[in-house]
Amino acid sequence: MTHQDLSGRGTIMNWLSGMGLARLAFASFVMVSGLALTPVRAEVVVQIDKSSQRMAVSVDGEMRYNWPVSTGRDGYGTPSGTFHPQSMARHYFSRKYYNAPMPHAIFFYYGFAIHGTNDISRLGGPASHGCVRLHPSHAAALFALVERNGSRNTRIEISN
Repeated sequence: MTHQDLSGRGTIMNWLSGMGLARLAFASFVMVSGLALTPVRAEVVVQIDKSSQRMAVSVDGEMRYNWPVSTGRDGYGTPSGTFHPQSMARHYFSRKYYNAPMPHAIFFYYGFAIHGTNDISRLGGPASHGCVRLHPSHAAALFALVERNGSRNTRIEISN
């Protein structure tokens, strides 16, 4: 097309009335369809305070949960730092500690995980071999939240 062709309204209208309009409509449909099918991902932040033995969970900056936990007892420290989930297992049994059940395990650093425990009377105080233990229903809720939003969108912060 020449400069004169582009400046005329008739040329643009001719292009739009032919295949150009169909292409434009198809491209718009693909773009809108892609946006509708893209799942919404939220940022999940799991903050574990070893001194208070509490876990706070926020989604997109809004506090969602605050639960008691058990972290590592004397001689079995829970690592401090910022982590992302490395793997997840709905049903897991510790090979290192006598096949102890670790339901809804979210592994974040080597063999360390956040998981449910049947020893709920010890929640709120250090009791584990370094993992972060939760009430089984809380572990299931956290597992579902991380599974829904993705490991890449989940940050685990452990302090004190």
